Amino acid sequence: MDNPEIFNKMDKVKITLVKSTIDRSHRQKVTVQALGLSKVGSFAEHNVTPQIQGMINKVNHLVEVVKL
Repeated sequence: MDNPEIFNKMDKVKITLVKSTIDRSHRQKVTVQALGLSKVGSFAEHNVTPQIQGMINKVNHLVEVVKL
């Protein structure tokens, strides 16, 4: 999400972990786990909510987000 996209509440996004969480803060590791991601290359689909958007913004340098 390099450019802050505007999502509608009914949109779904696919979030893929593209960088490792090694040498990242505990908070970032926990956020990645809360998104349902474990290994590099793993992905999860979520409905867009303010909570999900906030988590994506905190770890946007580790993930790739695609609107479905």
